[in-house]
Amino acid sequence: MFAVVPDPIPARMKGLNRAEICDANFQQFVRDFDGPRTAAPAAHAPILEGSALDAHGFRELFESQLISRHLDLMARVLRVQNKVFYTIGSSGHEGNAMVARATRHTDPAFLHYRSGGFMAERFRKLPGMDPVMDSALSFAASADDPASGGRHKVWGSKPLWVLPQTSTIASHLPKAVGTAIAIAHGPRIGHALPVPDDSIVVCSFGDASSNHATAQAAFNTAAFTAYQRLPAPVLFICEDNGIGISVKTPDGWIARNFAHRPDLDYFAADGLDLATGYGDVQRAVAHCRRTRRPTFLHLRTTRIMGHAGTDFEIEWRNLDELCAVEASDPLLRSAAIALESGLMSKDEVLALYEITRARCFAAAEDADRRPRLTQLADVVAPLAPFSPDAVRAEATRAPDTAARIAAFGSEAALPERQAPRHLAVQINQALHDLFAKYPQALLFGEDVAQKGGVYTVTKGLQKAFGGRRVFNTLLDETTILGLAQGFANMGMLALPEIQYLAYFHNAGDQIRGEAASLQFFSNGQYRNPMVVRIASLGYQRGFGGHFHNDNSITALRDIPGIVIGCPSRGDDAATMLRTLAAMAQVDGRVCLFLEPIALYMTKDLHAPGDGAWSTAYPAPDQAMTFGEARVYNAEATDLVVLTFGNGVPMSLRAARTIEAERGWKVRVVDLRWLLPLNEGEIARHVGECARVLVVDEGRRSAGVGEGIITAIAEAGLGDRPMRRVVGADTFTPLAGAALLVIPSEADIVAAALTMR
Repeated sequence: MFAVVPDPIPARMKGLNRAEICDANFQQFVRDFDGPRTAAPAAHAPILEGSALDAHGFRELFESQLISRHLDLMARVLRVQNKVFYTIGSSGHEGNAMVARATRHTDPAFLHYRSGGFMAERFRKLPGMDPVMDSALSFAASADDPASGGRHKVWGSKPLWVLPQTSTIASHLPKAVGTAIAIAHGPRIGHALPVPDDSIVVCSFGDASSNHATAQAAFNTAAFTAYQRLPAPVLFICEDNGIGISVKTPDGWIARNFAHRPDLDYFAADGLDLATGYGDVQRAVAHCRRTRRPTFLHLRTTRIMGHAGTDFEIEWRNLDELCAVEASDPLLRSAAIALESGLMSKDEVLALYEITRARCFAAAEDADRRPRLTQLADVVAPLAPFSPDAVRAEATRAPDTAARIAAFGSEAALPERQAPRHLAVQINQALHDLFAKYPQALLFGEDVAQKGGVYTVTKGLQKAFGGRRVFNTLLDETTILGLAQGFANMGMLALPEIQYLAYFHNAGDQIRGEAASLQFFSNGQYRNPMVVRIASLGYQRGFGGHFHNDNSITALRDIPGIVIGCPSRGDDAATMLRTLAAMAQVDGRVCLFLEPIALYMTKDLHAPGDGAWSTAYPAPDQAMTFGEARVYNAEATDLVVLTFGNGVPMSLRAARTIEAERGWKVRVVDLRWLLPLNEGEIARHVGECARVLVVDEGRRSAGVGEGIITAIAEAGLGDRPMRRVVGADTFTPLAGAALLVIPSEADIVAAALTMR
């Protein structure tokens, strides 16, 4: 620690902002340095006696630190000129460059937003790459930004295996753990990884974020895995600067909370001192790589210049505290090491400092002249890619016949040779087919393995394909979806199960903020191919309450870029699953498959024993076209009912009553695809019919029905009689009272009969 700025602030610094004071401090410190000096060490000799860091390594780390610092200073200056659009800086955290040096560029990295030093150093791993220009393009939101294409300031690089993200509250930790587990798991199922088998995952975050529930879920999952003697090679780096925006972390809290946590191996390093800290960083990295155990590296840092450019610390931190923070600036210690060791003179340090400044400002001015995103189509281009011909070809590509026979037990047992069956069975058969087709497919969740799920939908899958491909997880939806992202990052096809739709809401940000945003923020360079199966919706007679009769599809439909399919019958479920898997494989899409629980075992439609809701299994080369609806009584034009899920069989039964009472011919349209809605299909059916009834089992406010009505209105078809049958804006009660708040056949009939 070096006292630099006395109290009170010298007259020469009055009126300067925090960035200017930080800048002046460094230069003054170097000019005034009068500490001891030794002869310059050889390139591969320790930079200081007893240090694990050699002189050559120190010089490169110091340069990386200076790049990071001057990017921050540049951002503060050019933000007011609207040339830069991001000022959350890395100042005080430049020691994370040591982690980059000690790891490989093929170690996937999920980074804290104060990772400028890490990125500058990792760029050294591959020749011909320029961390300054790449970062400047990102700061300037330039369309030429190689990480996000100008969509956000993110730390990211495809060749350097830094997956772009905007995580600020540790929401990236579960997918980092998932990726570490995937690295260990891939070779066990014969899957070739895109990174070396001995890779580790680097995951950094702040001390304040370590308290977040999402972070705690990740630590727990990593420790849970290690406790079972399974590998989870993730290196958690807690960059502890003692504060989160303006809320201080109690002294000693991170060490107290993590130093003795079972199955989470703790290391500490001084991120403010390269000579002292590097050996400890090396030891943590080597331990993680050698033992394949989750490792926690507590890296001491500080925060210079406030949280962001809009954070005026002087309003809430006293002067003594600010002076102490500035005195702990790691660049001062690095300058002292350079001078003490004899590696550099004062003039050389100051020259390097100014050369780096000029380089960063020149890159920023260049970036400002580059094009920015100006068209909506360009902004959303990587969000929801869709290659219809390729998806169709992949979806209709049948599994190998021998693999199918092995999966089902015999040729005679193939599902297309069986009698019509109900929804649960057909989903199960379709999953067997997907596993025969995709050797990289994995299914996991709560109770899915030996038990076969709470509704036996996954029964027999583990027996057919083994415990390495079908397995139970701990009971935490955040972990399940984090695992899904990790497996997807490593090229596997993840088929996670969320036991009930209500449970998804506990972990929704793993899809909204993480999985669904990856293609967008990486400009399509990274992807999360997955099909998330969720037991959903209501009508479970005599069971449930709101946790098991959840109809909140709204929380899903708000997520940009995802696909939501909801079948109502078994054959549709099979062909939809094939299309969803193909969309994941071909276009990297995040797909959600909503399975109506109340229809799992439904065999009949109009009368007990009629078997009208049991269906034949579609041949393995058949698939559903994305966005395609199923239409019943397509010639009818008196009334069209637009619905999905449980609403389909209810509407078909109601249609008989309506025809008997009014004589109207009723067309029922099962939309099947809930996001995106096929607005053209909706408009076509409405345009052909005299009256419209929308049956939506979700809640009145913000449900699927609102989207359908909007599509009708925007198509200019709002002039015909129209009604909406929807659920009430309430949670679902237990037992028979549940049927009071969700639509019924009687409600459908009553609504139709009010129309002229």
